[in-house]
Amino acid sequence: MAGNRPGTGEKPSAVSPPLWQLLQTVAQSLQAVRQGQSTSRLLPQIEATRRAAVQSLLFRVLRQLGMAQALRQRLAPRAPAPAVDALLCTALALCWDEDQAPYDGHTLVNQAVEAAKRNRRTQGQAAFINACLRRFLRERAPLLAAVQADPKVLTPLPPWWVARLQRDHPLAWQSLLQLGQHPAPMTVRVNGRHTTREALQARWHSAGITSQPVGRTGLQLDKPMDVHLLPGFDAGDCSVQDAAAQLAAELLWDGLLQTVTPPSGAADHSAWRLLDACAAPGGKTAHMLEAAPSGGRSVELLALEIDATRMPRIQENLQRIGLQAQVRCADAGEPATWWDGRPFDGVLLDAPCSASGIVRRHPDIAWLRRESDIAELAQQQSRLLEALWPLLRPGGVLVYCSCSVFRAEGQDRIDSFLAHNTDARLRPSPGHLMPLAPGNQPGLPDNWLGDHDGFYYAVLEKSLG
Repeated sequence: MAGNRPGTGEKPSAVSPPLWQLLQTVAQSLQAVRQGQSTSRLLPQIEATRRAAVQSLLFRVLRQLGMAQALRQRLAPRAPAPAVDALLCTALALCWDEDQAPYDGHTLVNQAVEAAKRNRRTQGQAAFINACLRRFLRERAPLLAAVQADPKVLTPLPPWWVARLQRDHPLAWQSLLQLGQHPAPMTVRVNGRHTTREALQARWHSAGITSQPVGRTGLQLDKPMDVHLLPGFDAGDCSVQDAAAQLAAELLWDGLLQTVTPPSGAADHSAWRLLDACAAPGGKTAHMLEAAPSGGRSVELLALEIDATRMPRIQENLQRIGLQAQVRCADAGEPATWWDGRPFDGVLLDAPCSASGIVRRHPDIAWLRRESDIAELAQQQSRLLEALWPLLRPGGVLVYCSCSVFRAEGQDRIDSFLAHNTDARLRPSPGHLMPLAPGNQPGLPDNWLGDHDGFYYAVLEKSLG
């Protein structure tokens, strides 16, 4: 069994699978990602005893895949068979950065060759893999210098992705790429109906769990952990939700409470009528209910989700926090199939997007997306905006958001929408939120840490007439 890299202070568990076995699984998963499968579907299929280790290594490989592919092209200009290429790139991604490599280089080479020998699809190329990797160890410095000097190898991400970031964010693109190579923080939203942030933080502290306040109701853990080990999680005292994502419900309620009430009789105002148009997995749905003002009007919330397989997650989230909403499987862009004709006070449209803002959490995203996807997604976002806007009452508020840093899925969509809808007014909005270094950003609370996902927000108010 291969040991961890010397000097890390970590020792492998007695029940840990051998490294060659992990490398096999990681390489097979990488090949599946290259064929269009997402890690969210792949990882649950992996045996529980090795899932965490495979995920850790796979995510590291995906974050370094661009560099690994560039090195493989130097070592073997003619691409080998897919299974062989996946194993070779896996090993290169894990060992090219000597300072950050999780294993000693020679150990990794030895175990990669062993993995090749034990798989019939790669065993015939075990000697080839061995030769490539040992050459890399011998010629590490000149090979890295050659790759890093190549203008086509700007980052570990696909070239089209990099070019779009450069165009959309000329001052921030390098920071975005650098940050994208590191895991995102674990942040939770405190349920103010159950407890206070200060009380929950103190409870955690007594259990040896340290955290920092973020936003209005968030706590960012100093170290990620199993959510079910968090005191209060199973009881609904908190929910896992990125700090930027927590703005969705807050912006909606801020907008609703600040707008002018329409004339008496214009709508039924015994209850707030809200729509969460693309609800799964239900985090924002739950937050909309948690953040509702106390006293006065009740809340009628309709949560829509087009994918029936994702609907149980919404119900599970609501059940855990002890709140209710009407959950329906429907296409938000086809109101004729689900709308009862009564206008909504507020609409949250968390639009389907490239998810370019959460690549730290899901590093396979950059390799699953194609450049042509962005235009297709933008068209879908516009379709949803145009379909939902007529459902909003005069004086009502629609919050549009996407977990994307690409302008085509953010500011460009809203600019186009405003140009074609004269009854829409853009209220003060965060716009594009960049996951940059800690510090304040326009429109965000003073205690904002700055370490959050990339998002876009626009708050639209419908004129009274």
